[in-house]
Amino acid sequence: MDPSETLRVRRDVEDEISGLTLVDWLRDTAERHGDMPALSWRPSGTADGEWATLTWAEYRLAVLEAAAAFVVHGLAPGEVVALMLGNRPEHLVADLGAVHAGGVPFTVYPTLAPEQVEFVAGDCGAAVAVLEGAAELERWAAALERLPGLRTVVLLDAGAVPSSGGGAGPRFVSWAEFVRAGRGAHAADPGPVRGRAAAVRPQDSATLLYTSGTTGAPKGVPESHRQVLYQVTITLRANDLPFGGCSVSYLPMAHIAERVLSAYLPIRIAGHLHFCPDPRQLGAYLPLVRPHGLFGVPRVWEKLQAGLTAALAAAPAERRAAVEEAAEVARAYLEAGQYGRTRGRELERRFAEVDEGVLRPVRALVGLDRCTAFTTAAAPMPEETLRFFSGLGVLLRDIYGMTENCGAVTVNRPTAYRFGSVGRPSDGMEIALAPDGEILVRGPVNTAGYLNRPDETAALIDAEGWLHTGDIGRLDDDGFLYVVDRKKELIITAGGENIPPAVIENRLKEHPLIGQALAYADRRPYPVALLTLDPDVAPAWAAAHGIDAAGLAELAEHPKVLAEVETAVVAANARLARVQQVKRWRLLAEEWTVEGEELTPSMKMKRRVIQRKYAEAISALYEQG
Repeated sequence: MDPSETLRVRRDVEDEISGLTLVDWLRDTAERHGDMPALSWRPSGTADGEWATLTWAEYRLAVLEAAAAFVVHGLAPGEVVALMLGNRPEHLVADLGAVHAGGVPFTVYPTLAPEQVEFVAGDCGAAVAVLEGAAELERWAAALERLPGLRTVVLLDAGAVPSSGGGAGPRFVSWAEFVRAGRGAHAADPGPVRGRAAAVRPQDSATLLYTSGTTGAPKGVPESHRQVLYQVTITLRANDLPFGGCSVSYLPMAHIAERVLSAYLPIRIAGHLHFCPDPRQLGAYLPLVRPHGLFGVPRVWEKLQAGLTAALAAAPAERRAAVEEAAEVARAYLEAGQYGRTRGRELERRFAEVDEGVLRPVRALVGLDRCTAFTTAAAPMPEETLRFFSGLGVLLRDIYGMTENCGAVTVNRPTAYRFGSVGRPSDGMEIALAPDGEILVRGPVNTAGYLNRPDETAALIDAEGWLHTGDIGRLDDDGFLYVVDRKKELIITAGGENIPPAVIENRLKEHPLIGQALAYADRRPYPVALLTLDPDVAPAWAAAHGIDAAGLAELAEHPKVLAEVETAVVAANARLARVQQVKRWRLLAEEWTVEGEELTPSMKMKRRVIQRKYAEAISALYEQG
C-alpha cells in the first residue's frame, strides 16, 4: 500500500475510535442491544448440560457490580488485578469489572509453576487476585506469602476459601461474597463506579499480558484501550463477521488472540460468545455453537482434520469418492483465487455446485457450516493440513503478529490472500525489513514498551518507532509478507505456545550430572530434550555409586545413570509450566565441544548445528509409542 494511503486509512480508523475506551463500547452495546445474548455457558461443565446465558444488559450490570466490589475491597486506580480462571463468564466479568474500577486486569496462564506465578505477580505489583479454586490457590502459595502488596484473594470455589487465621497476609473471600458486596454497594450508590469508569482514558492500560523472551524472564506488555480498539476495528475490517455472530472461547485469556477475539471484539458487534471450558472439548462444542469465525493455531486444525478424516473414512465408498471429487474442485477454486490470479466462470459455477451439495454438509459435521472466517497463526501450517481444508472449501488464512502488537499486524484477506504468506499489512500498519531481514512493524497497535524494563524496551522499539520482532522475513512485489526464520531462539510449538528453551535447559542442568541440554519443540506438540553428561562430574558420580565404566559413552547407557537422569528430568519438570515440561529425552554418548562445532568459542550452544546433527535422534523421540 502506498505510504500516503496507509496514513489515510490509519487516520480513518483513529477517527472511528477517537476518545473511546472499552467502557464506552460496552455501555453503547448494552444500551442499544441489551436484549441480545452476550455470554453462554454450560453450568454443569459437560456437553450434555443446558446453556445458561447473560444478555448484553445483564453482562454490563454484572461488570458494574464487580467493579463496585473491587472498589469496596480497596482497589486503587492503576492497580493490577491478577486472574487465574478458566474460560467462563466470571473471567470476563472480573476482567471488565477491574477495568471499570480503574484497574488493570492481568490473566495468568494456569499452567505456570509457583515460582513463575510469584515472579509475574511481584513484577506487576498485583493488588488483587481472582482464582478458580484450590489448585490455583496452591500455585499462588509462594506469592501470597512473599508479596505484601497482594491484599485480597477472591476464590470462585467457596469451598477453597481458607479459614481466617487472623494473621498477616491477604484477605480471602469467595466470589459469591465478593459479588454480593459489590451488588449492594452499587445499588446503594453507583457514583463511585461511575466516576472510576468515566476517568478511564484511551491511553490507559486495558490489560497486561506477559510474554517470555529467549532469556526465560517473562516480560509484561501493557495494552492500552487505544491499541485494543484499533486492533478490534482492523480485525473486523479484514474479516467477514456478522453483527451478533456466534463464537467459541477456548484458548487461555492470557493469549492475545483470545483476548481480542473473545474479550473485546464481541463487544463491538454484540457477538454471542460461548465458553468451552477445556480446549480438548472444542470438537464437541463446535457443532453446538456453529461459530461464524474460528481462530486456531495449527495444532487445533490438525486435530479437526483428524476427526473429519476418521468420519470420512467410515463413510460409504461412493460418498468418499464424491467428497474427493468435490475437493479437487475446491482446491482449484481457492488456488485460482489467490491475489493476482483469475478464476474462470466455469470453475466458479462448479465450486458453487459442489460446495452446496457436498462440502457444506461435510463442514457441518464439525460445526463449521456457517463459518466465514477461518484464521491461524503462531506457527507454520503443515501443507497437508492446508490442502485438506482447502479441499473442504475452507480458506484457511494465515495472519502474523505478537503480544507486543496487541495481535495481528498482517493478514490474508478473503479478497487478497496468497498461500504460504502471512498476508499484507493490516489497515494503517507499516511493515519493513531491516538489512538483516528482521521484520519491523510500526503503527498504532504497537506497545509503548515493556513493564519495568527500559533497556529491553529500547531494544524493542527504535528511535523511528519501528518495533523489532525478532523474526526474519521477506516481502514479495505485492507486499505479502513471508516469515522465513526466527532471529530469536523462542520455540513455538504446534499448539502455538511460546516457550523460551533456556528456561527448560537451565532447569535440566541444575542436576550436576547433566552437562548440556537442548530443548526442542519447534512445530511439535511438546518439548523433548537432548542431554549430555558433565565430563568432570559423571566419572566421580559413577565411582561413588560403584559403577565401573570406561568413559562417557558407557556411562550414558548404564541403568543407574539413566535412572538418575530420569530423576533430574522429573525434578526439572516440577519447576516448569506444563507446556514447558519435557515429555521425552535422550542421553547422548558424547559431549558437545567447540571442536565438534556444537559450541561457540564462548561456550554457547549452536542450536542449529545440534538440531541438524541430531535430527534423527530428535525425530525418534517423537516417534516413540
